[in-house]
Amino acid sequence: MHTAISSGFRALLLIALCAAFLLPSVPSAPKGSAAAGRPLESRLLLVPLDGRPPCRQFVIDAGRIGGTDVMTPPSAIQDYYSQPGDTGRMRAWLMEQAGSADAIIVSIDQLLYGGLLAAREREAKKEDIEELAAFLCALRAAHPATPIYAFSILPRLMPQDTIDGYEERRDLIAYSRLVGKKAAGLPIDEAELACRKKAIPPGSLARYLAHFSENEAMSEQLIDLAEEGVLTRLVLGQDDGESYGIPNIEKNALADYIKAHGLTEKQVFLTHGADEIALTLLAAWKNEQTGFHPRVFLRCNDPSTAKNTMPYMAVSTGECAAEKIRLIGGTLADAPKDADLILAVSTNDSERDTLGSRAALADYIAKAAPETPIALVDLSRHFTAEETVLPQLLARSFPLHTLAAYAGWNTTSNALGTALAEGSIYLASPPASDKEARARAAENARFLDNRIFEDYFYLKNTIDAINRTLKKVGYENTADLDLTKNYRFANAMLQHAMRKDLAHYKKVPAFAAPFPVRRGKSAGELLRLHDAALDTSFPWPRTFEIHLEIIPSFR
Repeated sequence: MHTAISSGFRALLLIALCAAFLLPSVPSAPKGSAAAGRPLESRLLLVPLDGRPPCRQFVIDAGRIGGTDVMTPPSAIQDYYSQPGDTGRMRAWLMEQAGSADAIIVSIDQLLYGGLLAAREREAKKEDIEELAAFLCALRAAHPATPIYAFSILPRLMPQDTIDGYEERRDLIAYSRLVGKKAAGLPIDEAELACRKKAIPPGSLARYLAHFSENEAMSEQLIDLAEEGVLTRLVLGQDDGESYGIPNIEKNALADYIKAHGLTEKQVFLTHGADEIALTLLAAWKNEQTGFHPRVFLRCNDPSTAKNTMPYMAVSTGECAAEKIRLIGGTLADAPKDADLILAVSTNDSERDTLGSRAALADYIAKAAPETPIALVDLSRHFTAEETVLPQLLARSFPLHTLAAYAGWNTTSNALGTALAEGSIYLASPPASDKEARARAAENARFLDNRIFEDYFYLKNTIDAINRTLKKVGYENTADLDLTKNYRFANAMLQHAMRKDLAHYKKVPAFAAPFPVRRGKSAGELLRLHDAALDTSFPWPRTFEIHLEIIPSFR
């Protein structure tokens, strides 16, 4: 059974590189009658955090599951990697289109800086922030009845890329962690703190600290706009967090500011994560529309899972899960029988000898799935296929499309938010007809397969083979490729590898096994995948994320 890319496949990948250039374009495949004619009864405008698929395409695709047409700005004015988006034209597009929207989700980082990467590097003057606030007030005045959901990302612990000296970056990170521990009331080595501070060039330290103070002032102004009703809801996200650091000092100060103003989580919500926030806001809006408040039962692979803090996180997995459930308007259920959705979370760690828990969780999923929809969050501390649960389900010939959601992206907050949003949107509104129910199930199966192929097949397997090959042909930094030289080469490798995985996947019983068309928690008729094609490419000049679309055909 396929659990990882084998060494034989890696060898085949290397041999096939030249032939891969000659591969034809991906053939189009009909989605089948199950997905045809799905009515999109609502329209939502999205100004995404950036142009990567998790921030933009995921929201568009999930919108289709729930019958929402998600409109985004033209690609010509959006960001592309290190090139910021055109903030002026972005605001003009938003004002022009807002009249036809049922709701609006806007990234403050996109509207102010031109995207997440630009926000990490650029400084915003006070007048820039005031101008943005004035625009948001004008947008509200022009469309007083339209919900406006805004989100903004707090600066991460890592210094800006413009501070590029290895030693000063190392000292800044160590300094930030020590300051964070001290602020949390923990004992620290004061001599080391003084030594680290002295080693940092004053200009670099001032620029690093100014980034947080600038963002805190802007966030307070956004909180004021939420209090005034200009923003229907504001979400502040913490990107790539750690347990201790200066980012947590800012986050705690903002929490105090929110509390002092007596604001509820319906008005301002502090969360951990970034890329998944627009998707979770879509789910929250959909739940508000339909009056659906999902009751979610948390089932972990191991008793320690909820208390563990995974890489790039400032809080434990259990805290993050509870937070994401509240964000979409849900509550924690005490037992599976009381739940609309089971959130199955696995955070296996080969170094802590937890791999034996995978089989037990797979057995639980197989037994519970017929009764209650399950969203599987399949994480790995070391980002390896061997630590995941999916191979266990494949070995049991479990019908994967029975899952309401799947996510296994590297960051816990991203995966939790994505899986909960998908599962919630799928369950939120009862379909008006059998045809609509089939179409919704088909769209959910497509989204599910997209996540399985990116989060498992690509990120746990293929990415390493591609990175090694690129390095063998002279590209040392796969995080920043020279695509004028190797875009076709890299994409040919990606397409060849992923098509091999798809061909294998289509042969396993889990692929064609019938799965239920759900009407809320209850299951009705069965659908079955007949075939699938795949389209994939690198959306940015790096290998970390991919554009991926499974094109299924149903019977």
